[in-house]
Amino acid sequence: MGMEWVRRGSPVNSLFWRLFLINGLLFVVGTLVLAVSPATISSPPLLTEIPILVVGLALILTANAMLVRASLSRLDALASVMRRIDVLWTGDRVATDGNHSVAELIQAFNGMLDRLESEQTTNSARALAAQEAERQRIARELHDEIGQSLTVALLGLKRVVDRAPDDLREDALIAQDAVRTSIDDVRQVAHRLRPGVLTDLGLQSALASLSTEFSQSSGVAVTRDIDADLPELTSDVELVLYRVAQECLTNVARHAHAATVELTLARTPTGLRLHVVDDGVGGSIREGAGIRGMRERASLVGARLRIAPSASGGTDVCLLVPVQAGRSDT
Repeated sequence: MGMEWVRRGSPVNSLFWRLFLINGLLFVVGTLVLAVSPATISSPPLLTEIPILVVGLALILTANAMLVRASLSRLDALASVMRRIDVLWTGDRVATDGNHSVAELIQAFNGMLDRLESEQTTNSARALAAQEAERQRIARELHDEIGQSLTVALLGLKRVVDRAPDDLREDALIAQDAVRTSIDDVRQVAHRLRPGVLTDLGLQSALASLSTEFSQSSGVAVTRDIDADLPELTSDVELVLYRVAQECLTNVARHAHAATVELTLARTPTGLRLHVVDDGVGGSIREGAGIRGMRERASLVGARLRIAPSASGGTDVCLLVPVQAGRSDT
């Protein structure tokens, strides 16, 4: 068991034999050079022989360092990927060839990343599906229970206003307006939680409605350019595109202090591109829960999310969905 680390075919065994052969070859070459050369070493060495020993040792050490360094060069790339790896940034792998001494180690590491990304995608899909189901449940409760209760209260207040004396009529009207505003707020919240227009009218209409409502509520002008000739998309891809656009507009309203926003959805040679650019304050991009959620959604459909400062000083968000992920199952 103590020699299990050098078992046949293991990465450690392969690296061990490679280093052994390198050092053995250097000793053999050094021995042959010493045997055929006219140089001799006295005992004890003479002062004139010491430079020969030093030069020979330096040559052996230099050759050994270069050969060992070449054998371990791919480990630097492996360590670099290990330091920066994030399972939400899919496809980050260490390139290798089959003849390299650490190829098996790198292949094992890449295989581990494949498994981690697959597990992350599965877990994210379950979590986001549960989140969407909970959104729909809350939206139904807001619409069916709270919305109806507020509607009943509004009708009751209308009768109170009709029968109230003049000195109380103004207060009753204020209460009536407050309840009416609350009903509108509840409807907007329910709509944001469950985008029924996405299911009923499709992605283009849903994005148009989203941008219009955002512009009305925030006062930020939205310029949209939505391609009418989109490929047939699965419901998952449509929901990811809608939620990412929704999160982008929410972030603009909360943090950007922008005057205008450009929302673009267009076909590309490789798939779809959702582009949201604002002219706000921009600044350093910190990956909070919102951006993390967008990356998780993007990973579900094999998309890549890029967030960078825009030329106008705001933030530039680009979601690239590959055409394979956008095709319908039907």
